[in-house]
Amino acid sequence: MHLTEKTLEVKEIFNGKIISVTVETVELENGERAKREMVYHSGGVCVVPLTEDNEVIFVEQFRYPYKKVLLEIPAGKLEKGENPRTCGIRELKEEAGAIAEEIIYLGNLYPTVAYNSEIIYMYLAKGLTFGAQELDDGEFLDVKKIPLDIAFKMAMNNEIPDSKTQIAIFKTYAYMNDMIDKKEFQEKVVD
Repeated sequence: MHLTEKTLEVKEIFNGKIISVTVETVELENGERAKREMVYHSGGVCVVPLTEDNEVIFVEQFRYPYKKVLLEIPAGKLEKGENPRTCGIRELKEEAGAIAEEIIYLGNLYPTVAYNSEIIYMYLAKGLTFGAQELDDGEFLDVKKIPLDIAFKMAMNNEIPDSKTQIAIFKTYAYMNDMIDKKEFQEKVVD
C-alpha cells in the first residue's frame, strides 16, 4: 500500500452542472485516516488554432473567479463520454468560428492535482478556414490574433496566466520549431 490511499467513505456536498464536491475519508499507508476535499469535473479540451501566418487565434473573455478579462485559447468542457478530439473540433468552431484540416494531439494536463479530478486534453489545429462563431448561450468573447513567437514570450512573461493556454502554447512552440519529435505526437492520437 506504499504511496496509495484507500477510500473509506464519500460524502457528497454539492452536485452541480459543471462540478460535484465531496468530502472523503481515506486510509493512509500507515493505517491512519485523513479527509480529502474533492472536486470532480468531467474534463476539458483546449485548442491552439494556428494560422498559415503562424498566428494563434485567442479568445478574450471575462472570468468571474478573477473578476477580469483573460486571454485564452478556445476551450470547453467535455460532456460525459464525449471524445476529446470531437469536443476540441466543436469548441474551435463555436469560439473561433474555425474549422481545421489537421488536428494534432499535444498531450494532456492535470491542472489542479491536489483536489480536482479534471484532465484537459490539448490540441493544435492547422489548415484553418473561418466562418461565423457559434457561441453558447451566455457566452461572450472576442477573438484576437497574436503571432506564435509573441504568444510564447507573453506566456513566459506571465502575461497569459491561464495554465492550459500557457502549456498548450509552449507545446505548440516546441512542435513548430522542431524542438521535439513530431512523430511522437502523431502516434499518440487521442480519438
